[in-house]
Amino acid sequence: MTTISIEGMEFFAYHGCFPEENIIGTRFVLDLYLETNTNEAEVSDELSKTVNYMEVYQIVKKQMAIKSNLLEHVGRRIIDEVKACFPQVAQVEVKVKKMNPPLGGKMDFVSVTLKG
Repeated sequence: MTTISIEGMEFFAYHGCFPEENIIGTRFVLDLYLETNTNEAEVSDELSKTVNYMEVYQIVKKQMAIKSNLLEHVGRRIIDEVKACFPQVAQVEVKVKKMNPPLGGKMDFVSVTLKG
């Protein structure tokens, strides 16, 4: 098995439970790890024999544009959509970070990591 990773994807989105978060939005950073068999691609050098990470990025971008209350919900939608579009992916791990969350103090981010 091979791990294909797309790390540090940045989006501006409107996820959160507080009304202000749905109005002003904030920055999110995502890391995505895909477990898949790349044996055919290693030999053939053909994109069609592996996971096209440009297409995966477009899936993540589309899901990040859909407002959600919870990061867990966003992460699960991403996992489900990636697996639906790429059945050869055995496992997806996604880490969704909300940068500078409005929690009343200084912190870099809060995050959730989901696997599926």
